[in-house]
Amino acid sequence: MEPQALLIADAHAHIFPAKIAQKAVGAIGDFYSIPMCHPGSPQALLDSGSAIGVKKYLVCSTATHPGQVVSINSFIRDCCGEHPEFLGFATLHPDYQDIPGEVRRILEMGLRGVKLHPDFQRFSIDDPAAFPLYEACAEAGLPILFHTGDDRYDWSAPARMAAVAGRFPRLTCIAAHFGGYNHWQDVEVYRELPNVWFDTSSALFRLPPERALQLIEVLGHRRFLFGTDFPMWDHRQELDRFLALGLPEEVRDDILSRNFQRLFGVEL
Repeated sequence: MEPQALLIADAHAHIFPAKIAQKAVGAIGDFYSIPMCHPGSPQALLDSGSAIGVKKYLVCSTATHPGQVVSINSFIRDCCGEHPEFLGFATLHPDYQDIPGEVRRILEMGLRGVKLHPDFQRFSIDDPAAFPLYEACAEAGLPILFHTGDDRYDWSAPARMAAVAGRFPRLTCIAAHFGGYNHWQDVEVYRELPNVWFDTSSALFRLPPERALQLIEVLGHRRFLFGTDFPMWDHRQELDRFLALGLPEEVRDDILSRNFQRLFGVEL
């Protein structure tokens, strides 16, 4: 099947302002020792996604220190205004001094959730210092997309993510990378946590297909979202990896777009 015959939403893409895009993308590549496939500009994202007919992109960026929060969120807002294909996720930081105020601004700007990367931001997901942030997002109805897992660090371990989801049942959590990059032996901890969703980004290049299929079945395919982690990966490359799983058509289409539409209440 040609990609354009499929309805596709990308639930995990990063974009950066032009003046820092090269530096930001290079730093991510160095952190993971993985060459980046693309520059991180909004236009590069659209160009890569158009090759497979992506209709909607969840776009985000991460504040590595509190002073970046306001400018990043304004940038994401502006990009969403310029590109109706974008659904924007803001950033927050546990050390940001006015989380309630910025959450109000996030809602006023029309952004739809928050992205956190504990390994970049250097905090444990289940650190009580982050609880006011989670409570504010839960109260505002803002899902949080969490980077989860890394065998070099413990900040974003699946057990920590599960502890937060259990403590804040009204908070919609999206555990990126099949619930735990390089920790796929541990992700069944989410099985009884209905407020946890998952994306497929930065996983299928390393996760054995038989384990990916097992996790989709065990955790429930209606909680999975297709994502690329752009600019780390190319859209056609990631779609090919996903389609190679050989999922039934109904399951495939739920993950490629229908679950995204249900979660965010959007039409593609």
